[in-house]
Amino acid sequence: MNSYFHFEQHATVGAARRSTFHTPHGPVEMPAFAPVGTLANVKTLEPRDLAELGCELILANTYHLYLRPGHQLVERMGGLHRFMAWPGPILTDSGGYQVFSLAHQRRVDDDGVTFRSHIDGSLHRFTPESVMQIEQALGPDIAMVLDECPDPLDRRYNEQALARTHRWAERCKLAHTRPDQALFGIVQGGIFPDLRQASAAFLAELDFTGYAVGGLAVGETKEQMYQTLDETCPALPADKPRYLMGVGAPEDIFEAVARGIDLFDCVLPTRIARNASLLTPDGRINLRNAKFAEDPRPVQEDCACYTCRTFSRAYLRHLYKANEITALRLGTIHNVYFLLELMRRIRATIEEGTFDDLRAVFLERYQISNQEVRHEQRRRRRATLTGTA
Repeated sequence: MNSYFHFEQHATVGAARRSTFHTPHGPVEMPAFAPVGTLANVKTLEPRDLAELGCELILANTYHLYLRPGHQLVERMGGLHRFMAWPGPILTDSGGYQVFSLAHQRRVDDDGVTFRSHIDGSLHRFTPESVMQIEQALGPDIAMVLDECPDPLDRRYNEQALARTHRWAERCKLAHTRPDQALFGIVQGGIFPDLRQASAAFLAELDFTGYAVGGLAVGETKEQMYQTLDETCPALPADKPRYLMGVGAPEDIFEAVARGIDLFDCVLPTRIARNASLLTPDGRINLRNAKFAEDPRPVQEDCACYTCRTFSRAYLRHLYKANEITALRLGTIHNVYFLLELMRRIRATIEEGTFDDLRAVFLERYQISNQEVRHEQRRRRRATLTGTA
């Protein structure tokens, strides 16, 4: 690592790690969850809301910002931090997932990928070099290499895509010149242990500042995802941060932390809040249900977020049923706080040596309905087609 970045480990419980990743815009206490602000905005929230919730890191997306408003404009406006008035660390995805999700609108070759905009159908091209140029112009603290995200169950295509991803990683490393920006490599290889381990070993030789596990939560089962992490995490450098891309369900966070993951991002808390689904220690509740019409309790009795301190389930249900915009904001405040508070508890219990107890108690209480499982399966299939996971 260069002088701008430092990864400091404090405690472990098994493979679970309590650490701090120091960046030019402040530290990220890990394990950490980063809310997704795809278009340089976490939907319905302002930067001051995120700060009050205790958020330290947010994610923005290279593909979307490249198309609108354009990375050159963001650079002229002083970079993402100044453009969106967020003083803390920012991570940008390379846009590879979004591009490769547009199967009917893109063409891949060994040099890069040509694709059509989902906005207006215009033709564009990403190469490792152009993506590095875009991310350096955007100016996040953490940038991701361009990778190919294939169907995790297709062995033959994963072999081809992995070779391409590795060549692109080498080219990204050569093209990346900002010392004040960390560049993370992305491990691919589907659900196949030998491919994952080979990818981790190859990328480790390139000495990236951090490493992401990509290509999961895109069609495989939860059991397959956990097994893949079992095989992948031990092969990654122990002195670098590990980032599981696109995963944010509470049960998955616990299982991934237990396997050595330090960082998460996902649209889940903001997306489901817009559909009246709120997170609680007992599982999700849907505030559109009639049983909440006269419920005077907060969403979660022991929650310290503004929504729970101030409003009843009955009032929130009224707002959702009336299609009031305020409902989306209040629901998002709670869901983001829920995950950030969960990460604070996870960090504290790793320091205390009681993480396994918290994991067991939480997972025993937290209920996942069959309807949620079916919905998540549909979402993953839909996200694979639209690049919105």
